[in-house]
Amino acid sequence: MKADSFAGKRVALFGLGGSGRATARALAEAGADLCAFDDNPASVSAASEEGIPTGDLREIDWSRVECLVLAPGVPLTHPKPHWTVDLAHAAGADIIGDVEIFGRERGAKAPSAPFVAITGTNGKSTTTALIAHCIRASGRDTQLGGNIGVPVLTLAEPAPERHYVVECSSYQIDLAPTLRPSVGILLNLTPDHLDRHGTMEHYASVKARLVAGSEAAVIGVDDTYCRTIADRLDGAGKTVVRISGQSRLDDGVGFDGARVVRSMDGFCDAVFDLSGIGSLRGRHNGQNAAAAVAALTLTGLSDAEIEAGLTSFPGLAHRMEEVGRLGPVLFVNDSKATNADAAATALAAFERIYWIAGGLPKEGGIASLEGFFPRIAKAYLIGEAAPAFSASIGERIPYEISAVLENAVASAAADAATAGAEAVVLLSPACASFDQYRNFEVRGDAFRALVRALPGIDVIGKG
Repeated sequence: MKADSFAGKRVALFGLGGSGRATARALAEAGADLCAFDDNPASVSAASEEGIPTGDLREIDWSRVECLVLAPGVPLTHPKPHWTVDLAHAAGADIIGDVEIFGRERGAKAPSAPFVAITGTNGKSTTTALIAHCIRASGRDTQLGGNIGVPVLTLAEPAPERHYVVECSSYQIDLAPTLRPSVGILLNLTPDHLDRHGTMEHYASVKARLVAGSEAAVIGVDDTYCRTIADRLDGAGKTVVRISGQSRLDDGVGFDGARVVRSMDGFCDAVFDLSGIGSLRGRHNGQNAAAAVAALTLTGLSDAEIEAGLTSFPGLAHRMEEVGRLGPVLFVNDSKATNADAAATALAAFERIYWIAGGLPKEGGIASLEGFFPRIAKAYLIGEAAPAFSASIGERIPYEISAVLENAVASAAADAATAGAEAVVLLSPACASFDQYRNFEVRGDAFRALVRALPGIDVIGKG
């Protein structure tokens, strides 16, 4: 995608990671007068070798700069603004990000192109992938990108019948002041990224901008912050569809057991059964599916198209990912569960669990998971957290200190095989991975490979 609306404009860009380089190319190819920079000299050198115009932003004439394009990972306000932000403010230059550029290109080239934008503290990626899958499965031209890992400016040029599904982090929203999605989704709000936003109130206000600027707003009402935002926008006359992962709604889309129930004003009531869809297992996925049903309905998909998309959704890697089955034993990769709250949703989804947990511990440990201990047949503890987790478990459930993932998978597979009943070997670590793995993806990949190397395993999926 070329950033044609910036042709001839003097643009400073800071941050030359993957999305930063994609943005720089989109600007340069459109004829922007660009100067790109990064605090990492290696990143500047790599960008320069790609033909991206680079230079030290401390040495340019800021009086000529019309806007600063900032990578989303660079501090805008907290704990203090990055030095480029101070220079841009002093010069009166706009400060924007790649999602804002995308929004301007869509507005200029194809304002009617359907555009669903998704944010929230939890569930963004699954909901984004689910919506895109359903639209694509219906035969429509579908572009998926944003915070999910595909730079938004690498997507195809805006066209009237081209559907865009974009995951937006709070950082990206903060840098997109004129974003106007067809459908904006705010799933939920819990304390997160407060080092970058200062307070929960500021974090919530940033997230709220996405739905406030949308033509129709889909908002979760299972937490106080989101309920307040929904009520405020509703009172201002905006189209608001409320969703819940905890109960049915008289007007909205709720989750009742294993069913998504739609009761939206102006649309026929409908029920979508999620039972048997492994990729959408658990109450947290009930909210994700409810959001998808609401957005897909507003986007114009038929109930049959929505149902077909839900049923065929393969899920995302490392998020309740079913990777194999050995007789009655299911193996699930939930490596993305890097804290206790995330692990709780996985533990709540199964009845007999051989639980692999541990890694680099987070504050609070696993004390909040005690209510799920009756579901755990045995725990296999790895990494730095193993001693602390074993102390939390005590004598309430059997456990072993496996130390490393290889030992844990082997022991859990052997123990589960002797259970003689339906069981799950679940990697849901409740910890970061950095003591033994570069990131949660590498940890999840290692688990998947170990499971698929087990004799007699029936592989699920292709990830």
